[in-house]
Amino acid sequence: MKRTMAVILAGGEGERLSILSSVRAKPAVPFGGKYRIIDFTLSNCVNSEIDDVLVLTQYNPRSLNDHIGLGRPWDLDRNRGGVKLLQPYVSRGGVAEWYRGTADAVLQNLNVIEMHPADTVVVLAGDHVYKMDYQPFVAFHRRHRADVTIAVRRVPLADATRMGILSLDDSHRVVEWQEKPTHPKSDLASMGVYVFSKRALRRWLSDERTDFGANVIPAMLAGGARVFGYDFEGYWQDVGTVQSYWEANMALLAEHPELDLYDKEWLIHTRSEERAPAKVEATAQIHRSLISHGCVIAGTVVNSVLSPGVRVEVGAIVRDSIVMFDSVIRAGAVVDHAILDKEVVVGHGAIVGEGPDNDTPNVDEPGRLNTGITVVGKQAVIPRGTRIGRNVKIAGEVRISDFVSRVVRTGASVLHGGDRPLTDRSAIRGGRTRKAADPDAATGSAGARS
Repeated sequence: MKRTMAVILAGGEGERLSILSSVRAKPAVPFGGKYRIIDFTLSNCVNSEIDDVLVLTQYNPRSLNDHIGLGRPWDLDRNRGGVKLLQPYVSRGGVAEWYRGTADAVLQNLNVIEMHPADTVVVLAGDHVYKMDYQPFVAFHRRHRADVTIAVRRVPLADATRMGILSLDDSHRVVEWQEKPTHPKSDLASMGVYVFSKRALRRWLSDERTDFGANVIPAMLAGGARVFGYDFEGYWQDVGTVQSYWEANMALLAEHPELDLYDKEWLIHTRSEERAPAKVEATAQIHRSLISHGCVIAGTVVNSVLSPGVRVEVGAIVRDSIVMFDSVIRAGAVVDHAILDKEVVVGHGAIVGEGPDNDTPNVDEPGRLNTGITVVGKQAVIPRGTRIGRNVKIAGEVRISDFVSRVVRTGASVLHGGDRPLTDRSAIRGGRTRKAADPDAATGSAGARS
């Protein structure tokens, strides 16, 4: 695969993940306890013997840059090749702007790609969770003398409206393309994973064609380019929504999960901190869960995924939930059907995710939080005894003073003092709320964001 290089598109904002991607790029969102989403794409590269990788970052890149670093966990810290992280830049006399789309990101870095001797470029999404050997994919591309080969798979028709949908002839050549169609003609969807010949990138990328699915692929088909589809039947998930992200994590807990993290023939590499082994106290009960290193469990954990450093104290219950790095669930607290970001503290006896009502959507994000999952942002502090319903959004860094009531109803939001609109002095939005007696009483101290 030395004639092949990889370009990973890792600048996605991931707005549909709500506050989980508010302080980090979507590829940097934790997944499966100890991993980040981009670990799967990077591991696919090294397991496929592709050791020259460009990572194109953009939105909130600090967490992603810190995680990848020099690429040592993936054996990509090399003098020749290895991994390089590239961000948007302004040339002399140029206009300062972000990448306008997937194709524009590659176009703006085409000079770096041209410097590499490879004749084939694998363009990959850094925000999908999947296991794929790129060697057969590239071999298919070369065997068909394709200009571009698109990895495709069958999807439910309900999901087809947000993807590129295509039709193939008997030789696997693409004969029809619909980009995010209202009425899809098939269930064969692009995975957003491509193999391009370098000469095709030179020819078909331009300032006017900013996106591969919306512009480049249709132009290539109209221009008679050799566009082929490669059937992929392995594990692949677009964890682009809160619900799909939660489901993909929960699926890891099955007796025989489709995504096998324990496959020694296809290791998923990541940057791991040095932490002590997980500790299970005498009072602990753990059922069908992933418990990462550094965790200390004295309470009950059921059907949940815990990242490194999580503490569950005596009498606390974590059920059907995802709890990220270094969060603490105090004694007697309950976390049910929720996602807690890093360094969250749930106070003694508090309940996060209470009640049978899963259908009342969140007041601020009705299209994203509407399936019963409550999401708590990074470094939030939940006061002792607070009862929080379903589809609630707790902003990052909220403090006790941001809670004007110890009951947060289903569909409400608790905002940080500095994030509240000036016209709205209510700390809790949605449901039945009350104003703070003092206009400044609901304002907490602002911490540094990361």
